[in-house]
Amino acid sequence: MNLIVHQSIVIQQLKVGGITNSSILQIGTAGIIKSQANLFNTGQYTGPAPPALGTAAGTAGPLVPLASPR
Repeated sequence: MNLIVHQSIVIQQLKVGGITNSSILQIGTAGIIKSQANLFNTGQYTGPAPPALGTAAGTAGPLVPLASPR
């Protein structure tokens, strides 16, 4: 069975409360959404990555200041 969907979407304003890893924000129609995660070690690394620049040891936080949610 073939199903053809024609749609037109106009978004004036979109406010997203929060999205986390592996979340999907879908606007419109999709037949099937298949999750996929690929992990590749293209640099042949053998140990953990060094801490990110701009973070203190043992703390986590954004490197870019974020506006608080309203």
